[in-house]
This record gives sequence, C-alpha cells and structure tokens, in this order.
Amino acid sequence: MEKRTILDEVGVNRALTRMSHEILERYKGSDDVVILGIKRRGEFLAERMQEKIFGIEGVKVPQGTIDITHFRDDAKRDINARGVEIDTDLNEKHVVLVDDVLQTGRTIRASIDAVLQYARPNTISLAVLVDRGHRELPIRPDYVGKNIPTRRDENVSVNIEEVDGETRVFIS
Repeated sequence: MEKRTILDEVGVNRALTRMSHEILERYKGSDDVVILGIKRRGEFLAERMQEKIFGIEGVKVPQGTIDITHFRDDAKRDINARGVEIDTDLNEKHVVLVDDVLQTGRTIRASIDAVLQYARPNTISLAVLVDRGHRELPIRPDYVGKNIPTRRDENVSVNIEEVDGETRVFIS
C-alpha cells in the first residue's frame, strides 16, 4: 500500500509549537508543569515540547518518560514496576502526558495508572501528535497536533528523527 504523508517535518514542528503554547495558556505559564513522554516516540516529542516551552518562556520545565510495559491491561502486572522516570516530584503538579498516536486509549490508561501509582498530581492532561479515532475507552486528548480520521485497516505511522532518521507522519 502506498504511504501518504500527512505531516512533514515542518508540520510536526508547527503542531508541537502550537500545543506547547496551548499548554502554557491553560496553566497560565510553566509553573508546576511537568512533561512525560510515553516511550518510545512520545519521549522524543516530549523533549521537543520541553525545548519549545523553553523558547517561549525561558524556563526548562521538568521532562521525563513513562514505560507502560508493566501497566498494560494485556500484560502481567508487576506491582513493583516503576513506569515513570523523572527526577521531579509529580505531586501537586500539572502532568502532561505526550504520545505520538492516540487510537484505542489503552496506552493512555496504562500511563495514567503508572503516574497514579507513585504520585497525586493536581491534573493529568494529554497531548498527542495524531488523534486517529477508534477509541475503546472514554479518553480524549487535551492537545492535538492533527486529527486524522482513518479506517481501522489503515496504519498511521509517526517517524521521529531520533528513532527513524526522519520526521513525518504518514498513512499506509
């Protein structure tokens, strides 16, 4: 099947800039904002958002990662697993989860479980580069780079320079 580019590198950059501004507007600045990227590609998107916020506010907000491996509903749970990797206390913070593609909502649910196992933030919000629909859980993003209505048999892929050698979003 042919790959159809939805966002090129410039489009991805523009979307991340817009979402970073929206986050700062919602929380009236960067105080108490923490960004957590969901591994694998979400962590690199989160790093880019941290850089964007620094460019806007001049403040480097805390940024970390979430590994949902032990928090998925289709995997055996490890009650001692630590899914969140960050050097900042998340209690009473505004935690922004960052992921590349939102589809069923199961990854986000697992990410929320990982955060709540160790902390009680004031808020947890969600920023996704692509919302493709097909939700199985009542989860919706707060910040969206691009809504892409898709058929279930279509694949939405996000390539990130740090992982794939290029940055773009395409459907195949």
